Amino acid sequence: MRSTPFIPIAVFILTIALLGWGYVRSRQFGKLGLLSWLQFVALMSPWLIYFGLFVSGVFINFTTLLFLLLGSTIAYVAISNQLRKIVTAERSEIEKKLKRDLEASSDHANLQPDNSSGTPTQNQSVNTPIAVAMSQGKTQLKLFKAVPAEDMKLMQGIFGIETYYLTETIPYQEGAIFKGNLRGEPDVVHERLSTSLRDRLGDKYNLFLVEGQDRKPVVIVLPNRDLSIDNNTIPQRVLIAVLIVANGYTALSLGAQVAGIPSIQTAQDYLAGLPFALGIAAILGLRELAMRLMARKYKVKMSLPFLLPSSQLGSFGAFSRIFSPLPNRVALFDIAIAPAVASGLLSLIVLIVGLYLSAIGMGSIDIPSQIFQASVLAGTLAKLLLGDALHNNLVSIHPLVILGWLGSAITALNLMPAGQLDGGRIVQSVYGRRVASWTTVLTLIFLVIATVINPLALYWGGIILILLRDLERPMLNELSELDGDREALGVVALFWMVVTLLPLTSGVAERLGIGGGSGLIP
Repeated sequence: MRSTPFIPIAVFILTIALLGWGYVRSRQFGKLGLLSWLQFVALMSPWLIYFGLFVSGVFINFTTLLFLLLGSTIAYVAISNQLRKIVTAERSEIEKKLKRDLEASSDHANLQPDNSSGTPTQNQSVNTPIAVAMSQGKTQLKLFKAVPAEDMKLMQGIFGIETYYLTETIPYQEGAIFKGNLRGEPDVVHERLSTSLRDRLGDKYNLFLVEGQDRKPVVIVLPNRDLSIDNNTIPQRVLIAVLIVANGYTALSLGAQVAGIPSIQTAQDYLAGLPFALGIAAILGLRELAMRLMARKYKVKMSLPFLLPSSQLGSFGAFSRIFSPLPNRVALFDIAIAPAVASGLLSLIVLIVGLYLSAIGMGSIDIPSQIFQASVLAGTLAKLLLGDALHNNLVSIHPLVILGWLGSAITALNLMPAGQLDGGRIVQSVYGRRVASWTTVLTLIFLVIATVINPLALYWGGIILILLRDLERPMLNELSELDGDREALGVVALFWMVVTLLPLTSGVAERLGIGGGSGLIP
């Protein structure tokens, strides 16, 4: 008797409830709220359709799911552009209104009579370059609710000829941009300026030492805000719970297939896939643990993890937003490299152990030997440990081989140099923001091209485009570079990503003797 697919039903019901609750909340914020809700609908609609049809007993193929994801991406981008236009228009109207009010106030002041001595009164304006500049600064301060004048004076007082020679102050949003000349090593100067700012104003502001548009050092001071308050909301927590359930379902389903159950029909079939699902959970858990331990070391706040389910891999891993400002490039690099090293080493060990158990006759799954041509890393290790067994059409492997290989693939996919993936963060920390922007674009183009070979690339590219394409926010100190050891480790990590995802060419596979009937066999 076929059992009820309770997990997909639970995911479907939770998603519907989340969408309904979000709609009720969004109506309170008018058109902007409804557009934001539609963004969320566009993001969730492919999975809502997929699980809805699954619960109804209708199964859609992977190609149809890819088209749903493509349509979802297009709708998300279109709604985002519309939302941006409305926000820009409303902001423009507010600025025009404020400008009209300022002009009216200025006209009223000019109508005040001059005093007999000819000395300007408080209501008169003095038409000098300094006065004009101050007037423009006051206008911008009113438009962006900038810092109080007493705070501005205290900020300007932190600069000196031995650290950062100040030449120009520009009001910016609720803070200020300070242009000048750097007079020392970036890390030393930033530490001295930040300490001086804290001594004067406490933790009220953050000081950023970044590269300006002219590629010269610039100091920016902005209010210190706790973004985690606005991001760890109830809808996001519900979404996290839904993704955990969905990720558990895909991992259990894949585990059941590895255990020899092609189609899950009873609850007992799910239990058969539990050991494999726990293996995937261990790899993902180690990734999160390593990243959060490193974030705690640098006192960086992060969001709860958003798991990304995948029926082909069990999971794509998880992503977490960084809330608090990163202190420097070293912190960004360490937070990015820690999960990659942790899950990469664990997956590599599991893969090697699985291949060894397969070599000594403990394999229980027969697969085509040509599968090992799909990865330079897996193919090379298989050749070293399985040897001539790869000459046969079929080779018997241990389940740990699949687990280790999938763990390596998950790690490698997250090491792709794009946006807020581990690889994107590594590139941003090693080579800077401009290079990271280019590698993000090139990675997305590569994934589009790779769709011809593997449709999974389009799915992963869509996730990056919708959720992870943006770089990390500016760090407190973006000018200090990494040491040589970290740069070398970053290059090794990116190389490991390439050899894991890059397939063996037919010529190399033939020389190695991977695949039935290939190799130099007499």
